[in-house]
Amino acid sequence: MMLLLLCWFIPCAEPPLQAVLVADQLRSPFAVAFDASHRLWFVEYQGHRLGMLNDKQQPIYHAGTGTRGHENGLPGSLNSPHNLAIAPDGIIYLADTFNHTVRKYDPVAKQLSTLAGTGKPGYDGDVGLAGPALFNETYHVTLDATGKVLYVVDLKNQRIRRIDLAMGVVTTVAGNGKKGSPIDGGDAMKSPLNDPRALIVDAQGQLYLLQRGGNDLWMINQQGKLHRLAGTGKKDYSGDGGPALQATLNGPKHLCFDQHGDILIADTDNHCIRRVQLKSGLIDLVAGRGTGTTLPGKATSIRLKEPHGVSCQPGTNDIYIADSGYNRIIKLVATRP
Repeated sequence: MMLLLLCWFIPCAEPPLQAVLVADQLRSPFAVAFDASHRLWFVEYQGHRLGMLNDKQQPIYHAGTGTRGHENGLPGSLNSPHNLAIAPDGIIYLADTFNHTVRKYDPVAKQLSTLAGTGKPGYDGDVGLAGPALFNETYHVTLDATGKVLYVVDLKNQRIRRIDLAMGVVTTVAGNGKKGSPIDGGDAMKSPLNDPRALIVDAQGQLYLLQRGGNDLWMINQQGKLHRLAGTGKKDYSGDGGPALQATLNGPKHLCFDQHGDILIADTDNHCIRRVQLKSGLIDLVAGRGTGTTLPGKATSIRLKEPHGVSCQPGTNDIYIADSGYNRIIKLVATRP
């Protein structure tokens, strides 16, 4: 009773996270996502495939042959996909990176098609149809809260682009095409970007942009202004437990919201997952940086190798990690006393 009263007046620490193996012997999984039925889908960078885990945690491949290519139809072919986003209607959008396209997989019709891009690198097509537009290495796709707008991280063009899925029109929403460090408070459309790598959107339409080359996290507000949230720009590992603006990251490559609305970052070249708390402005370590190789194990005691993806499962709020260097997917679950 006394413990319950203390927890009522004083916020109790969350239980420690345990890392559990979900799937292994994959070919460099780079991202995971969940459909409306909470099924886990993933893409393989070296496997050039889109897959799903069945009820027995076995991978079932839906698109791609295992060899790079750019064919539509079934099973079609992909070229080092980095990321995926699943719409409310079940359609899966893929950042087909080295085909310079956004691909679309319909799990009902079991067909792979091309939504945006021609397969040739370039920059063209703004305020026009997405199909004939040109992109240069599409690294990340994400949907807004409505599921009607798809954002594309166009890395080599140093831009963020927006596709209205109903109209099929593409526009640029951030980046002037030049590589460089943005200025805090600057206009997103007029600012350079430093290898934008991943993007998420909150319910208010604010964008959260992770930069691989900049080693930092930015927010683009509703007025289109950039504000730095984490990272100094220096490539390093420091700052856990302190202000995120004074911390250092190393080649971060993916992000997602957690159950509290904070941001989880796959700090890839630091081999860990970190959390930026948006209200307090603090950063902390969630998983990795340890030496343990046996699972299950305490999340902060295990070793990760170049994690490229992190995602929270709706309903359970378990955290899933594409632990790319170890060719596996693991999940973090809260342990209870």
